[in-house]
Amino acid sequence: MAQSSTPRRPSVSPWERLVVLANSETVLYVLKRILQAALTLLLASALSFFVIQLAPGNFLDQYRQSPQFSPETLAQLEAQFGLDQPAWRQYLNWLYQVIFHGNFGLSFAYQRPVIDLLWERVPNTLLLAFAAFLVTWLIAIPMGIVSAVNQNRPTDRVLRVLSYLGQGMPSIVTGLLLLFFAQSVAPLFPIGGRTSIIHDDLNWFGKLVDVGWHLILPTLALSITSFAGLQRVTRGQLLDVLRQNYIQTARAKGLSENRVVYVHALRNAVNPLITLLGFEFAGLLGGSFITETYFNWPGLGKLTLEAVQAQDLYLVMASLITGAVLLIVGNLLADLALSFADPRIRLSDIN
Repeated sequence: MAQSSTPRRPSVSPWERLVVLANSETVLYVLKRILQAALTLLLASALSFFVIQLAPGNFLDQYRQSPQFSPETLAQLEAQFGLDQPAWRQYLNWLYQVIFHGNFGLSFAYQRPVIDLLWERVPNTLLLAFAAFLVTWLIAIPMGIVSAVNQNRPTDRVLRVLSYLGQGMPSIVTGLLLLFFAQSVAPLFPIGGRTSIIHDDLNWFGKLVDVGWHLILPTLALSITSFAGLQRVTRGQLLDVLRQNYIQTARAKGLSENRVVYVHALRNAVNPLITLLGFEFAGLLGGSFITETYFNWPGLGKLTLEAVQAQDLYLVMASLITGAVLLIVGNLLADLALSFADPRIRLSDIN
């Protein structure tokens, strides 16, 4: 009895699978953004390097008045750090090391590789930024929805006043107010730092709670201004959608108000909010420079400020480039999230 044989599918080579994958719109878009980001980072690094060079003096100026450092020692240090070369040659040498060796240089102040310092500080900044981002959206979106649904009612008026007050208080003001509050209720909230002095003696859950306890005030300082603006945008977008004809049609069909608002209207109002993800992330990173300094949070912002004050050239450059990379990645993720949330939007049409 002859056995029926199932026709075998022609084998697809790894190269053919790679070609199919490369034709994907998402992959092509990501590659395009990576090329744009590379050019942006190159121009930003050149501009930042030469702007930093405009400041008078260099890192060694603080030692020139000390009798412990002879002119010969200072000249040797200048040669060691490369500060005796013209600015354009310093930049080209630094750029060559970054591109071909992944070496961002040696920190003058810490006498450690810059990349090691960044690996220690960037996770702390990302933790603070994501915590503030989560709190901002968990507060702003519901408040914006409630404000839009209760348009021109007392609830709406109260929420609008709160949003105006929040937008009128930048991070520098909210940080100071929260510091005064922490001092007045001490030891309820920690005044600064990322962990307590007993952090190493705690178990894993205690360490998690300890870090979260120290996160509360810095997160609030970053979130207050951000949630106020996002609340107003949410309210305006939802009100605009609620006036559309298809919303009136849905109500005429007898759908409940909750279904009209939360299923039909909110799904269409959320798209502009997703586009704000990248800008919100950029704002949080910018605000973290002040917040981290106020609350002694060991993050990238505090490290960059200290490096600028000490004229630690290569540490400043690496910090600025890292911040730029985080902003570019944040905007890319926002575009991808927008395309995922609404299949009607093509990535090729975003830029």
